[in-house]
Amino acid sequence: MHLRLVEIIQQQLGQPKTPVCTFRHKGYMTRERPTKTGAMTTSFSEILESFDFLDDWEDRYKYLIDLGKELPELTDAERTDRFKVRGCVSQVWLITAIEKDEAGTPVLTFQGDSDALIVQGLVAVVTALFNGKTAQEILNTDVEGVFAQLGLQEHLTPQRSNGLKSMVGRIRSDAEQALTAA
Repeated sequence: MHLRLVEIIQQQLGQPKTPVCTFRHKGYMTRERPTKTGAMTTSFSEILESFDFLDDWEDRYKYLIDLGKELPELTDAERTDRFKVRGCVSQVWLITAIEKDEAGTPVLTFQGDSDALIVQGLVAVVTALFNGKTAQEILNTDVEGVFAQLGLQEHLTPQRSNGLKSMVGRIRSDAEQALTAA
């Protein structure tokens, strides 16, 4: 559980804040921010559950920022125009890897980053939603419905909404190309 969720629960239970832990990493609370070398460990279902729990959008924004900090850091070689997502005001990079499962179906994984904190969180949400899915599952995903569940559309600036659409558009395009190549 993220620290903010722990603080809210403690507050609701009338317990004093305990500064025992600061950040969540691989299911454990630690005093140190996770290093940006491994894969993000928060699943989309955990993100959805946390968004349901958090009533206040200020808390949700803080949670988005924490999610973005879980993303593995990209190298300078990966932060290039080749991987840049067009249509985002902030700089966003998205790397797609395609592997085939035992049936020969393309399965996509994504790694991304941004130079803006909230957008990093949006990258984390999008990659958590689509990582490890087949190209067809990606294309069949009701993205607008998923984002409506999170309440993202009505709480993002138009620029961030457009950037989010650009990220999803890029992922869907990669999925279509993977299907065509299969």
